[in-house]
Amino acid sequence: MVTALVLSGGTGSRLAADVPKQYIEAGGRPIIMYCLRQLSDHNGIDKIQIVADVKWQGQIRRWLAEEGIEEKCAGFSLPGANRQMSIHHGLEDIRRYAGEDDWVLIHDAARPLLSAAQITACLEASPGHDGVIPVLPMKDTVYLSADKKTISALLDRSQVFAGQAPELFRLGPYYAADQRLLPDEILKINGSTEPAVLAGMDMAMIPGDEGNFKITTREDLKVFLERLP
Repeated sequence: MVTALVLSGGTGSRLAADVPKQYIEAGGRPIIMYCLRQLSDHNGIDKIQIVADVKWQGQIRRWLAEEGIEEKCAGFSLPGANRQMSIHHGLEDIRRYAGEDDWVLIHDAARPLLSAAQITACLEASPGHDGVIPVLPMKDTVYLSADKKTISALLDRSQVFAGQAPELFRLGPYYAADQRLLPDEILKINGSTEPAVLAGMDMAMIPGDEGNFKITTREDLKVFLERLP
């Protein structure tokens, strides 16, 4: 079984909008509904767990019902102190109905341009691995700065990649990797795959999709609107 864990607990403060960015209406529907539609329509996704603040859960349910895609929604989880704690809350809820060898596909609600092809690519790359992460190659020269003021070293950009979402993990090992970081180290985690790497999980890399960007700024929102049909 594959459960999609959609992260929608952020406040979107950098966008300076009246509502969190994932709930802004764009192209006639809330941003969160774009990825929820893709995940709901995909035959490889069995259930969807959504991390969202209590005050938004009822509205999300109504949006799902309006689009007729509420069937796969397994429930809601509460946001945590940071992104990874939100994930941890979601994993704890998913473990109530999923097995240790089942899979969890983690995606951000603020990445509306998720494609069916990217979901499929993650699922197809999973056999023989503990997880899958889409990545993008670095196009620019990459430098290391220990003091954030001067260059300490030149990195080989052919060996450096930028991680994307969605990221796929075997539920049992990934939950255990998170558990090892509690209660403090988990608050230092920025990317979903970091706990897996720290725990030595076997993570396969697949090509990412440059169009699957995260809406963070007003410029991102403008680009997204321009790409809508």
